[in-house]
Amino acid sequence: MKIKKFATSCLGVLLITACAPATAPQPTPDVNAIRTSAAYTVVAEFTLTAAVIPPTPTLPTETPTRELPPSTDESIDLAVVTPGTAVPCNDYSFDAGTVDVTIPDGTPMTPGQEFVKTWKIRNTGTCAWGDGYDLIYAYGERMNGKPAPLGVLVEVGQEVEISVNFTAPTKIGAYTSAWQMQNPQGFPFGQAIFVKITVQ
Repeated sequence: MKIKKFATSCLGVLLITACAPATAPQPTPDVNAIRTSAAYTVVAEFTLTAAVIPPTPTLPTETPTRELPPSTDESIDLAVVTPGTAVPCNDYSFDAGTVDVTIPDGTPMTPGQEFVKTWKIRNTGTCAWGDGYDLIYAYGERMNGKPAPLGVLVEVGQEVEISVNFTAPTKIGAYTSAWQMQNPQGFPFGQAIFVKITVQ
């Protein structure tokens, strides 16, 4: 009887051993340890790269001011180029006292009255204006505004008068229309100029 029990228990041990996996299960990897190891590797690679690349030379903090060459035309005010400021290709300015050649701000109009507004602006960019440069509607009350073409070459520093044909609205009130220059590529530039009327 003892032999039978011993044989049965041996057979049980053999069956359990035979069904067990051939290799012991691997422990679950520690994700945080892997991430830490990867981070150390990246830091080490950056350190090695920094040791190989020579340092960037330091640029001077100040550059001398350079004036543009003097103009033969005394009416042209040329700007002084200062460090950190770049003069754009397309730009303009105007004198608040002379920008409104016609139709000063607040001019009274009758409903539906047609009028021509003319402004005087100065090319303060670094590019001359020629074909393809236009004055375009920016915002406000359009008032059927139709810009007239420049029709002339406007050199850097030169002033030009530019006009738009308008029709006053039919309703009583104050109206403002803003316009801006546009280059041949279709990009507006410069500060908006305005026509302001009062329909009575």
